[in-house]
Amino acid sequence: MQAYNASPAAARGRLRVGTSGYSYTEWIDAGFYPPGTKAGHMLPLYARLFPVTELNYTWYQMPKAPALERMRQQVPPDFRFAVKLTRTLTHEIDPDRWRGQAAQYRDGIAPLVLAGQLAAVLLQLPPSFERTPGRRRYLAALLDRLEGLPLAVEFRHVSWAADRVFAELENRRITLVAVDAPDLPHLFPRLDVVTNPDLFYARFHGRNAGGWRSGNMQKQFDYDYTEAELREWVARRIVPMAQRARRGLAFFNNHVRAQAPANARRLTRLLAAEGLAEDSRWTACSKSHAASGRPPGARSRHRA
Repeated sequence: MQAYNASPAAARGRLRVGTSGYSYTEWIDAGFYPPGTKAGHMLPLYARLFPVTELNYTWYQMPKAPALERMRQQVPPDFRFAVKLTRTLTHEIDPDRWRGQAAQYRDGIAPLVLAGQLAAVLLQLPPSFERTPGRRRYLAALLDRLEGLPLAVEFRHVSWAADRVFAELENRRITLVAVDAPDLPHLFPRLDVVTNPDLFYARFHGRNAGGWRSGNMQKQFDYDYTEAELREWVARRIVPMAQRARRGLAFFNNHVRAQAPANARRLTRLLAAEGLAEDSRWTACSKSHAASGRPPGARSRHRA
């Protein structure tokens, strides 16, 4: 594959860092939320520590506008949401119904669009979604239906790591998600490709290879990133991507035992040292802030 070089941005893009989902009862046991915190009270506490989150529940069920409007009202106006596309459009596709479901999805996330609080729509494609002519046609048609939204595509299968794929995403100004996952032969590799000068997007799933092979989600996402691993990400991928895009998002999906928010805070501190954290106040966050309920005071590609 050839090397791509997008025009550098005028200034380095800054990142919002958060977690993939925020409503985990095990985060109470881990001390991130105060004892007895109800699920409905978690988002305001989370928003005191982080400026963005990925919504997981929209993968399981179609988003409804009234529900997202209620969520939006629980957070500050400058808080942002990345919203997963529903699984019936990425994993359990019905060839006769998906077009109507895409329209329904757009209606459901309308409150975030209208309020300017939609950071991205995440198309999370499964490892079984290999690059075939039929799937290429479906993905192109789906992207057409979602045109106008800030789209980010996460491929899990290595077959999509191809220059033609990157070129088509760049042509559409759609973000390719940079992923960190175990070094398994079929998984998409760690890259720093930027296909959208407006946005780059990174997801940290952990490197628990045994867990990924087990098929058990609790084992799959049980991983704690070391300082050295995150420093490498900043130096080898985030800094180069930030030079080619105006803004960035980074989310930790290693939710087990609240490792995700701990790693997100660690990455934010590292980014602040590089001048890449969008809001430096996040670097002062600590676990005790959430527990107490008190707010705290294109394309150049390198393979790992």
